[in-house]
Amino acid sequence: MDAVTLGPAGTYSHRAASAVADNVSFRESVTAIVQAVADGSFERGVVPIENSIEGSVTESLDALSEYDVSVVSEIVTPIRHALLAQSGNFETIASHSQALAQCRSYLEAEYPTIRQEAVASTARGVERARNDPTVAGIGHPDNATNGKALQVIAEDIQDQSSNVTRFLVVAPASERSDAGGKTTIIVYPNVNYPGLLLELLEAFANRNINLSRIESRPSGERLGDYLFHLDAEGGLYEGRTQEAIAEIEDIADEGWVRVLGSYDTRHVLY
Repeated sequence: MDAVTLGPAGTYSHRAASAVADNVSFRESVTAIVQAVADGSFERGVVPIENSIEGSVTESLDALSEYDVSVVSEIVTPIRHALLAQSGNFETIASHSQALAQCRSYLEAEYPTIRQEAVASTARGVERARNDPTVAGIGHPDNATNGKALQVIAEDIQDQSSNVTRFLVVAPASERSDAGGKTTIIVYPNVNYPGLLLELLEAFANRNINLSRIESRPSGERLGDYLFHLDAEGGLYEGRTQEAIAEIEDIADEGWVRVLGSYDTRHVLY
């Protein structure tokens, strides 16, 4: 199976994608990954959706609402950040913005005067460190030996030892499955009135379905207009889940509801 994810080789996304595909290709943005699956260029895409420290990845949320795709699996993996450089003398620390944020306390304590640079991925930052002795990167410690060797200046520099990222495995819309214990839904009500969100939540609460995540994102249509991303702990094979979705479709009859499918979780350790 072919998959596409954030590149270059060596990103945490690459590690997650390797758990589901033999051949992994790369793009520089989550939007490009989801688009490549939607247009049939790839069978699977693997995108980060949520981190236990920094929360949701908003570009992933927006891409999933923009393109008609399905979610067929999720991968949960711990994140181990290391500071990698050619030597201890560097002027810039380059990494993905999420990685920089996940190591904020460490960087402020140990390198308060060092410039930070956000790049497209952790692997891109490590690549910069390989090519420039004045740059350090943040990435998995194994990346120190992938190519020109780098020094591991420090390991496990993330602010929380429980740092975990959740990735979604995206497939064409035609592969949406009713099987699995979790369902992802996007709701655009296209209206706004007191109690709207409560009505959406009650559709699940009244059927004893837990919502493990709810996020609002601007619709882009007008100021103050939102769509909602919901993760429900119930599969589409269950009557109660089907009933809840039918109810929110009635609530959002002036907008739309997109059901991305039901899926199970894989825990992958590195």
